[in-house]
Amino acid sequence: MKKDCLFCKIVAGEIPSTKVYEDDDVLAFLDISQTTVGHTLVIPKKHYDNFLDTPKEIMHKVMDVAQRIGQAQIMMLGAKGINILSNINKEAGQSIIHFHVHVIPRYISNEGFQITMKENPKASELSLPALASEIKKGLK
Repeated sequence: MKKDCLFCKIVAGEIPSTKVYEDDDVLAFLDISQTTVGHTLVIPKKHYDNFLDTPKEIMHKVMDVAQRIGQAQIMMLGAKGINILSNINKEAGQSIIHFHVHVIPRYISNEGFQITMKENPKASELSLPALASEIKKGLK
């Protein structure tokens, strides 16, 4: 547990939440700032800063719960689609530094959810094959 982490405090029961799911490793609760009705956050109980820092076994458990919640949102809330996303670092919109997945039910087309893109000078100079080559280098 990280003492200054909001989500660690929720896991510890120091801050209340509206739980949707809980097991030994994962907790899911309704986001207090609902993007749409039913917007749920799925987190590992142990602190990891983000998706990239989370061990695969835990990340898979979180994503399994996110999938099940998305299925339930469609079945029980009448959602027509689901956004599942995780922001990594403040530049990508991560405001709480504890790995979490947003499961956002969508009820109508084009509800206004957008991810704003800003140009990266290096990436914008590369062709798609050259860009793919740069990413592949990092996978080795």
